Amino acid sequence: MNKKTMGIVLLAVGVVLLIGSLAADAIGIGGAAGFGYKQIIGAVVGVIVAVVGFVLYSRK
Repeated sequence: MNKKTMGIVLLAVGVVLLIGSLAADAIGIGGAAGFGYKQIIGAVVGVIVAVVGFVLYSRK
Protein backbone atom coordinates (compact mmCIF):
# COMPACT_ATOMS: atom_id res chain seq x y z
CA MET A 1 0.00 0.00 0.00
CA ASN A 2 1.51 3.32 -0.99
CA LYS A 3 1.54 6.47 1.16
CA LYS A 4 -1.36 8.15 -0.64
CA THR A 5 -3.64 5.15 -0.14
CA MET A 6 -2.59 4.82 3.50
CA GLY A 7 -3.26 8.53 3.94
CA ILE A 8 -6.77 8.23 2.55
CA VAL A 9 -7.51 5.23 4.80
CA LEU A 10 -6.19 6.98 7.92
CA LEU A 11 -8.05 10.17 7.05
CA ALA A 12 -11.32 8.27 6.65
CA VAL A 13 -10.82 6.27 9.86
CA GLY A 14 -9.98 9.43 11.79
CA VAL A 15 -13.05 11.28 10.54
CA VAL A 16 -15.32 8.31 11.35
CA LEU A 17 -13.82 8.05 14.84
CA LEU A 18 -14.23 11.78 15.40
CA ILE A 19 -17.85 11.83 14.23
CA GLY A 20 -18.64 8.68 16.20
CA SER A 21 -17.16 10.18 19.35
CA LEU A 22 -19.01 13.45 18.93
CA ALA A 23 -22.33 11.75 18.20
CA ALA A 24 -22.04 8.86 20.68
CA ASP A 25 -24.87 10.07 22.91
CA ALA A 26 -27.15 10.81 19.97
CA ILE A 27 -26.72 7.35 18.43
CA GLY A 28 -27.04 5.54 21.76
CA ILE A 29 -23.50 4.31 22.38
CA GLY A 30 -22.55 6.96 24.94
CA GLY A 31 -22.03 5.76 28.49
CA ALA A 32 -23.73 8.64 30.27
CA ALA A 33 -25.49 11.88 29.54
CA GLY A 34 -23.17 14.67 28.53
CA PHE A 35 -19.76 14.64 26.92
CA GLY A 36 -17.62 12.15 28.85
CA TYR A 37 -13.90 11.60 29.02
CA LYS A 38 -14.08 8.60 26.67
CA GLN A 39 -15.71 10.80 24.03
CA ILE A 40 -13.00 13.42 24.49
CA ILE A 41 -10.28 10.79 24.07
CA GLY A 42 -12.02 9.38 20.99
CA ALA A 43 -12.37 12.82 19.45
CA VAL A 44 -8.73 13.73 20.08
CA VAL A 45 -7.47 10.41 18.70
CA GLY A 46 -9.76 10.83 15.68
CA VAL A 47 -8.33 14.27 14.94
CA ILE A 48 -4.75 13.01 15.32
CA VAL A 49 -5.35 10.04 13.01
CA ALA A 50 -7.09 12.27 10.45
CA VAL A 51 -4.24 14.80 10.50
CA VAL A 52 -1.62 12.06 10.06
CA GLY A 53 -3.67 10.70 7.16
CA PHE A 54 -3.92 14.11 5.57
CA VAL A 55 -0.17 14.66 5.89
CA LEU A 56 0.56 11.29 4.28
CA TYR A 57 -1.92 11.98 1.50
CA SER A 58 -0.63 15.47 0.75
CA ARG A 59 3.06 14.52 0.58
CA LYS A 60 4.60 13.86 -2.81
